[in-house]
Amino acid sequence: MVKETAQKLNKSRAIRRLVIWYKRNSAVTSIVDTAASSAATASNVAGNVVSGAGSVVSTAGNVASNVAGNVVSSAESVVNTASSVVSNASSIAKNTLQPLVFDPLKRLQNNDNVLDKVEDSQSKRIWIAVDGMGGDYAPGPILEGCLEAISRFPINIKFVGKIEKVKGAAEKTGLAELLKNEIENNRLELIDSGEPIGMNEEATAVRRRKNASINVAMDLVRNNKAEAVYSAGNSGAMMASAIFRIGRLKGIDRPAIGALFPTRDQTRPVLVLDVGANTDCKPSYLHQFALLGNIYAKDVLQVKKPRIGLLNIGEEECKGNDLSLKTFELLSSEKSFDFGGNCEGRDVLSGSFDVVVCDGFTGNILLKFLESVGGVLLDILRSELPRGRRGKVGSAFLKSNLLRIKKRLDHAEHGGALLLGVNGICVIGHGSSKSLSVVSALRLAHSAVNHGVMDNLNQLQKLQVLNS
Repeated sequence: MVKETAQKLNKSRAIRRLVIWYKRNSAVTSIVDTAASSAATASNVAGNVVSGAGSVVSTAGNVASNVAGNVVSSAESVVNTASSVVSNASSIAKNTLQPLVFDPLKRLQNNDNVLDKVEDSQSKRIWIAVDGMGGDYAPGPILEGCLEAISRFPINIKFVGKIEKVKGAAEKTGLAELLKNEIENNRLELIDSGEPIGMNEEATAVRRRKNASINVAMDLVRNNKAEAVYSAGNSGAMMASAIFRIGRLKGIDRPAIGALFPTRDQTRPVLVLDVGANTDCKPSYLHQFALLGNIYAKDVLQVKKPRIGLLNIGEEECKGNDLSLKTFELLSSEKSFDFGGNCEGRDVLSGSFDVVVCDGFTGNILLKFLESVGGVLLDILRSELPRGRRGKVGSAFLKSNLLRIKKRLDHAEHGGALLLGVNGICVIGHGSSKSLSVVSALRLAHSAVNHGVMDNLNQLQKLQVLNS
């Protein structure tokens, strides 16, 4: 009760401060409009000058080569000047717009806002167990990401791995001093373990090698020494270790891996599950995935009434294979969530659904395809830009937009996927994860703990459908 009152108080204070700020700075709007107008005008002028310069160059080439040489030189000078004018105007507008107006509003509207920071600063630091030996580049980039996350979020890390290798990696990457400081500050603890389960090993290897790094990390959660676990290692081994060490939720037959995909609305991603844990599924499994995804969307994504979709080859309920037809019947009769019907492949990223369920085979193909889209899209855009100086001017305008597009489609920005259906918070990272992915994954783990996901997942056991 006290915590809720404090949160409401902080929220109202933040809003009041924002209102007062705008009243005191009423002139800001005028400045911003002027800056934006200047940038737009400069852009139009530059476009006309560049176009005119190109025409002059073409005409000069037809008249005489000597004269053309001089005109080309002058035209290039004009183009460079125009580009510089636009760049300066754009920079002034950007520097004026962002700090003064849009950032305060954006912080209140998006997840990464002032209120979240106030809540984070007041919340208790949580312990997260990290499989420091899991992943293609471990342990160096994993350690780097953990140290960065400690400074950004209210978390502490129990870093599991072969201590000698971890310290050696810290020396190579220049993180030895920072590692030592965080250990002394009791924000990071090194936990010794054996070798990790290799990417090419069978998941059942976790039963034979009890001191494998993922097993040691999972035991920390089982023994309540950590509230979540993260690994970028063998995903099959992590799922097996989670089932053997901390167990499944009662009534859940198969855990599922849920991954966040971007949509047209950058503040509202879609959760797709399963993306690889179960290649062969029964209709009851997909029904359970929908129940798990519904709770995740409510708690972590903060969607009041998530819309659930079933991935299929058509919108009509008569479409699809036997698995799709039987699953459609189950989801249609479920009263505990909002089932929106079949979701075609083109609708996954449309924002029409908050949760999309499918079997792990289909989901994994969808995930790997999406990971390639960002890079391919940027390559196509680069190849389509004009050559020469006009292309450079165009690229200067588009650079920030292209970087934002890449960021929205980059799987490293999401960092990891939650393993839903086990009795603990487990985040699975991509095998190629580096420091940015680790930071994003640990942010996801902290958010899941902070929003009480496990409390609500345990409420699923009361549903009649899971007890029948």
